Amino acid sequence: MLEIIVLIFLTIPLYAVLIWSYFYPQESLLWGKRWMYKEEPKISDGAIRYIKVASLISVIGLTLVFIILILTQFRR
Repeated sequence: MLEIIVLIFLTIPLYAVLIWSYFYPQESLLWGKRWMYKEEPKISDGAIRYIKVASLISVIGLTLVFIILILTQFRR
């Protein structure tokens, strides 16, 4: 049980990054790369949609993995 609690606390930053990239996809796409451009680059709608969908699927998948881990831990 302690392993699951530690795992949840260690993945809180991952949840934070995924939620941030869902709500601010342009910022997350350019994070660490702004220095390469003189002007603000135009990001396509497809790229924004991809970032949002990938973030949402990752949050849902990570939550399902935690639920499965917790249920298997209680079955022992």
